[in-house]
Amino acid sequence: MVTVVTLSVLTGAGLAPPPAQAATLQARALSVAASKQGDPYRYGAAGPDSFDCSGLTFFAYRQAGTRLPRTAQAQYDSAHHIPRSDRRPGDLVFFHSGRSVYHVAIYAGNDQVWHAPHPGADVRLERIWTDAVWYGRP
Repeated sequence: MVTVVTLSVLTGAGLAPPPAQAATLQARALSVAASKQGDPYRYGAAGPDSFDCSGLTFFAYRQAGTRLPRTAQAQYDSAHHIPRSDRRPGDLVFFHSGRSVYHVAIYAGNDQVWHAPHPGADVRLERIWTDAVWYGRP
């Protein structure tokens, strides 16, 4: 008798997603950020229940297993800069004016980011609204 488990082993079909430890650092950070959907923005907050923009990225990557600097500009300065064509879900997206970074988010794919946008808003998934962005990977 062939069971579902036996069939999945024989065909290579999985019954469950791979364990979290098998995921990449970026995928783990992305998952943490997404889990904070609806948490309120609070200036200077880095979790676990409220965040500013760099507080969310700082918290997500810390939970994923690495440390980032605390501010958006410092995160940009410490990141490995990558071109738009190389971005992957979980990479950092830096919004800038001139040479100054004013906002950071986590790339979710499909031109969308998870971020803590501004006072009065909650952590949310949103379409990238400008071309004035740089990408980085911790």
